[in-house]
Amino acid sequence: MKWIERNKDLRENPESLLDGCKTVVSLAYPYSPGIPCTPDGYRTARYSEPDKIDYHNRLRKLGKSLVKSLGEAYQGSRSRVCVDSAPIIERSFAYEAGIGFIGKNNMCILPGKGSYFFLVEVLTTVDMDFEEKRPLQNQCGACTRCMDACPTGALERPFSVDASKCLSYLTIEYQGEVTDEQAALMGDCFFGCDICQEVCPFNSVKQERKVCLPSTEKILEMDLKAFSGKFGKTALARPGLEKIKSNIAKVRKSKPTAS
Repeated sequence: MKWIERNKDLRENPESLLDGCKTVVSLAYPYSPGIPCTPDGYRTARYSEPDKIDYHNRLRKLGKSLVKSLGEAYQGSRSRVCVDSAPIIERSFAYEAGIGFIGKNNMCILPGKGSYFFLVEVLTTVDMDFEEKRPLQNQCGACTRCMDACPTGALERPFSVDASKCLSYLTIEYQGEVTDEQAALMGDCFFGCDICQEVCPFNSVKQERKVCLPSTEKILEMDLKAFSGKFGKTALARPGLEKIKSNIAKVRKSKPTAS
């Protein structure tokens, strides 16, 4: 994930993204706790919501409604919406804003709501007067469920992750193919991984499956046109058709019958 290193200076200074930035508004927006599944029992990470338009577009649109309100209330001000595609340390801002604490799995956790949510930031030149909130203290205690459950050992120690081992990285961002050994650890999930969130006590929701994907057989039969028509505006478009086909083939090989 060399792109993190490339944008280090930008991430540390919001004014590099918006000249004159005085305030960062941090927002949390929940995504469905339901597990997106295929009819033949395979799945993707929850955040992918493959039956909806990519969350980047949806959240940017919601953020722009706030930008419009700011512009009307503060004439001459400038604002910018950032979702996680922009080089900004969103979890750190959410933590500083008091939205949630950072768990041992590196996720931002909102007590009473868990970690199944997206983060959005609105950078603005408006110098807002607001009641300062103290960051929430970590509430993980002695719990190590996330680290114990991580199938690849990517969570090597509390508050640290080796992205090169993380199944979310390997199945989405990584340009190569997952190995047979890695595929054996993916279970029935061919896009992303939710394991460190599923075992977290703060995510006390039922593990309900939602069939909203074509069968893996149909996905494997898709050409680029069919894939673009079905998933071109969703989160699944990021890795692309060939990467997803490769993931599916590997998972099916290691786990011929999903449950």
